[in-house]
Amino acid sequence: MGDEKTQTWDAIVIGSGMGGMTAAAALAKMGHKVLLLEQYKTLGGLTHSFSREGFSWDVGIHYLGCVAPGDRERAFIDWLSHTPMEFEPMGAVYDNLHLADTAPLALSRPYEAQERDLKDRFPDEAEAIEAWTAALRAGREVMYSIASTRAMPDFVGHMIEWWNHRAINKWCARTTQEVVDSITQNKNLAAAFTAQWGDHGGRPKKASFAMHALVCGSFLESGAWYPVGGGKAFAEHLVPTITQAGGEARAGVKVDKLLVEKNGVVGVRTSEGEEIRSDVVISNIGARETVNHLLPAGFGPEDWIGKIQALPASIAHFNLFLGFEGDVKEAGATRSNHWIYPTGEVDVMWTDAPEGDPPGFFVSFASLKDPSHDPGPKQKYAGEMVVWADWNSVARWAGLPSGARGAEYKAMKQRVEDKMFALFKKSFPDLAELVVFRELSTPLATASITGHHEGRFYGLDGTPERVLSDALNAKTPIKGLYLSGQDVVSQGIQGALWGGILCAASVDPRIFKQVRR
Repeated sequence: MGDEKTQTWDAIVIGSGMGGMTAAAALAKMGHKVLLLEQYKTLGGLTHSFSREGFSWDVGIHYLGCVAPGDRERAFIDWLSHTPMEFEPMGAVYDNLHLADTAPLALSRPYEAQERDLKDRFPDEAEAIEAWTAALRAGREVMYSIASTRAMPDFVGHMIEWWNHRAINKWCARTTQEVVDSITQNKNLAAAFTAQWGDHGGRPKKASFAMHALVCGSFLESGAWYPVGGGKAFAEHLVPTITQAGGEARAGVKVDKLLVEKNGVVGVRTSEGEEIRSDVVISNIGARETVNHLLPAGFGPEDWIGKIQALPASIAHFNLFLGFEGDVKEAGATRSNHWIYPTGEVDVMWTDAPEGDPPGFFVSFASLKDPSHDPGPKQKYAGEMVVWADWNSVARWAGLPSGARGAEYKAMKQRVEDKMFALFKKSFPDLAELVVFRELSTPLATASITGHHEGRFYGLDGTPERVLSDALNAKTPIKGLYLSGQDVVSQGIQGALWGGILCAASVDPRIFKQVRR
């Protein structure tokens, strides 16, 4: 294999999340020898799974849209996978909204079914509900047009944007809240329209409506699905594609800096001092993280770097992982997810944790979605509770190793866990009696595992400025450097998948044939 100090690859991919695996696998399918590097001990990024005391959880997957047979994204996955992946449909109802003291509102697919769900609850708002459905369809369509420009020459991208400028101004340049306000003044209906904003991390008052439509509307196209075997199935099926083509995937390898010569990137240097060379380096760790941590000081176009640094980061979160023993279905667990807002306000975050109470949270029971899950004789099932939060609640401990944060940090975590579980118990009292395991994850854990700025795992916020930015193309203005993942197209697994495909196509245009199919 030669001296590792001078080893050369056709491409190096930094970060093994969905975008990184997708970009690497797509290039491997074209015959490229690719090296995939992951700083964490487990491959997969936010698709990886972990286990404790006989329970297993995914760290970032709760449901997926656009993976039904015949969907383009499903075709991408089928093409990239060494052996076929399986996906399980979640059924007609995929989300339940709990707004203040009103009865839960079950949301089902497709568009027509969800219209009926909403009209049954808001019979006097039929016109507004139909207008919202039309807006979701239009917003998704224009976001696909915007996404395509991320891997095209500038003049082609400008032509597409010019051709679609009216739709772009109407749906991309306005926030979700602005679009909602133009459709209805009914606060409860507006809350129902926007309650699922956590699927992309863009608060209604900040997010581009088109981003909301792209992500939340994805479940209305062909339903919600879950990967059989959990999130780890992505690495199990994509990584072999890379290795079978002569590539490698290495976990526990942190890239410290990009190697540069003259005006381009020529490889990477790891934290252990190993230099690995390639004329193509793909960063899947986030656009901000790339320019702030990987680029040598003073290298690269200042205007491009400044544009990326000016874009705000998305939200952080606390995650309470729960292990149950017993008949969870009888106790109230469902395959569909639950969005719970005790006050009825949905554009909210827990900004003063551990003070007060979380103003909203999300609950998911992954074990019930996965047909391969074996509960065993003790009837073991996994679930989780997610609360959107702010980095400031943990910022004071950010510079300390996990084992050296002291008693104050431990006490803060315990208070957060207790308050979250108290709310879970209030919403699911019978299920709470079956909990035998609890573990809290904070934004510090997310930052440590993924490397995301301030633990904001959705990367850049989905604001109108981000959607319309010309700084997020897959091919950067620095020779040899490419971007992949969520920041190229949109937040979430589907967005990262597209980011990976468009990035790989920017390296090898033959891949565009797969996009056009």
